Amino acid sequence: MSQRRRRSLALLTSGVLALPLLAGCGAGDDEGGPAAAGQDIATTARDKIADGGVLRWAVDSMPGTLNAFQADADATTNRIAGAVLPQLFVLDGKGRPVANPDYLEKAEVVEREPKQVVLYKLNQQAVWSDGREIGAADFVSQWRALNGKDSAYWTARNAGYDRIEKIERGKTDLEVKVTFVRPYTDWRSLFSPLYPKQVTGTPESFNEGARGALKVTAGPFGLGAVDKKTGTASLTRNPRWWGSPAKLDTLVLTAVPRSERPAALAAGKLDLAEIDRTGADRIALARRDAAKADGSHGPAASVTPAQATLAWALAFGLDEDKAKEAQATRQKHAEAVKRYAEEQSALRGFTVRKSLEPAYTQLAMNGASGPLADERVRRAVARALDRQALADIVLKPLGLPAKPVGSHLALAGQQAYADNSDALGGQDTQASQALLADAGWRRGGKITEPAGAKAGAEAAKETDDSKTPAVPAAGPGTGNDGLYIVGQEDGRNGDGLPEGQPDAQPGGQPDGEVVDADAFGASGENHPSPVLAPAPFAALQEQHLRSQAEAQAEAVDDGKRSPALDAETAAEPADPAKASPAPAPAKQAVRTSGNVLAKDGKPLALRFVLPAGPGSEALRTVGERIAQMLQKVGVQTELTKVADESFFKDHIASGQYDLALYSWPATAYPATDARPIFAKPEPAADGSLLVEQNYTRVGTDHIDQLFDQALGELDEAASRDLMRKADARIWATAGSIPLYQRPELVAVKPGLTNAGAFGLGAPRYQDIGWKKPATAKDKNAEK
Repeated sequence: MSQRRRRSLALLTSGVLALPLLAGCGAGDDEGGPAAAGQDIATTARDKIADGGVLRWAVDSMPGTLNAFQADADATTNRIAGAVLPQLFVLDGKGRPVANPDYLEKAEVVEREPKQVVLYKLNQQAVWSDGREIGAADFVSQWRALNGKDSAYWTARNAGYDRIEKIERGKTDLEVKVTFVRPYTDWRSLFSPLYPKQVTGTPESFNEGARGALKVTAGPFGLGAVDKKTGTASLTRNPRWWGSPAKLDTLVLTAVPRSERPAALAAGKLDLAEIDRTGADRIALARRDAAKADGSHGPAASVTPAQATLAWALAFGLDEDKAKEAQATRQKHAEAVKRYAEEQSALRGFTVRKSLEPAYTQLAMNGASGPLADERVRRAVARALDRQALADIVLKPLGLPAKPVGSHLALAGQQAYADNSDALGGQDTQASQALLADAGWRRGGKITEPAGAKAGAEAAKETDDSKTPAVPAAGPGTGNDGLYIVGQEDGRNGDGLPEGQPDAQPGGQPDGEVVDADAFGASGENHPSPVLAPAPFAALQEQHLRSQAEAQAEAVDDGKRSPALDAETAAEPADPAKASPAPAPAKQAVRTSGNVLAKDGKPLALRFVLPAGPGSEALRTVGERIAQMLQKVGVQTELTKVADESFFKDHIASGQYDLALYSWPATAYPATDARPIFAKPEPAADGSLLVEQNYTRVGTDHIDQLFDQALGELDEAASRDLMRKADARIWATAGSIPLYQRPELVAVKPGLTNAGAFGLGAPRYQDIGWKKPATAKDKNAEK
């Protein structure tokens, strides 16, 4: 396995845009503005929190490894590392890295020429759980494990560590001096977490020693038992911790699927759990109804009066077998109603804390082939989108700020954030249609199809591949962004709404040209510029249409034959003299596209691939809404649901899609972490075309150069300016369109403090605990 994330799949065509540089923004704490939503964690002073107690905190799964630098590390791995290992820099409420005083007295760049030198001054009290001081030996060991020079170490990444030349002790044992062979602006990202040398010292200990246990730790908690049978990992208070002692005795991470979390909360198995919209609605209903089971929701609401009457009639009818079956069904239903009522009674005490996750959802466009290889078509799709309406669908019902994300590389509040979306332009139906026309797509164009093929919208039916076995495909990719359901067929054959009339939204709820991207990032002014050459349809689109035509033709042919005629024909001997002459080859049918755009005899139809997992009703609506917006400008979408486990591997990573919705996490270090996502795909040695994590296959040499410049720029304000320039260019290429920051909903048991929806910030584990009971003095003070 490569020491870097390997580039995988697909080369794309991209325009080389000769754009001027973005004007720099001023440095300072105001850079990036306020966070879109703050933390919601019931902040409480430590003296108001009781000492002791247990917290049961839900996680998605048990960790496959406790080594955060291995490929199968996950969110649970990182949560455990955050509580039990040194984190030299942590993220504040705006997602900005700040030095952690529990480990560092100071860390700074002390030399820039001839080489960058960073000096770490460690907290003199910082020790590992075995009593040894944290020091240079741990830094050296981790650097050697992660710098990529020894392939015996199974590492998933080495960014930054490969730029280090040497690490040495400073003037005292508390000083660590790191010299870089090449400048590295994201030096703060290194050594967090920091593992003891016992883990990183040899390939054997690194590869296997920290997968299921961490014998030596240095956080407010230590690692206790990890029990995969019960799905729990226990973290216990570290008696050697030198900082403010952990308020909790034990923190139990418990693996519970999100769909089962409301029941687990109600049963007392969890105290803190991130939940989906459905779980949040249940808690809201429980608080509203005050545990009254009136049948307006839950299992009782799913039975209509007619169904209830029929069930009663069967249960007390004369057919004994049906009566027994019906009585058993009624009993199960009654138990489900009772259980639901009991759960609602327990849930009414919980609070749902809300913020916005450090992640954003985007519409990705595969620019490797087909219509979207033409930048004008990608821009047209982007400019057909009302991003504000899409953000409103997801966030407004939750009472969260619904401002569309304006950057691919940072979120509001982070210093690198700037809204560069004007480099592409906002929603503009006329501009979208003009771009499509310039790319050669016309309404009323001729569509040539094999005889028997379905016409118009009938040729693009909703498909569901979620039960179809996935075809294995190479390449990285995990996770999903929930359930995305396609828009229903409305028989309009691509008819758009009248111009100036707002789109209809499910449920009745309210709802370009190549430009100078860098100039937009700086000033927000509009500038026209040339467009790229069009690209032909992918062969996959043609194959799909032909297969539909053949299937239809066979169905028509079969429908004309009777079973008797088939039997009679089978009984007769073959007689060449009586044989019917071979039919003439079928002529291709020619029709006009109506309001659907067409070019070169083919309609503009895009395959919109969506995962079919449960629990994402809001995202389902987003997919439907996007289809409506595209239909308005004459773009047809064939929306296909696929199994969650195959969504990334078999579709996104392998390039088997035109449009898709998925999310990227935000990062405090975009020059390092975001580069693989937007790197220009390159040809591999074997002739294949590879990407890193750029699943849109859209990139340019200039974007890569801006990332490289930013990575080596030690003037932090200048580095952020370079990132903003890169972001403006990413907008201009229209490979992916950020839509909204994802909601974060967390159910919290009464009395739990300093925990909940952490937003862009990191938890401070030692401050989480149960609030002390109010004293008489406190009650009098409240009066």
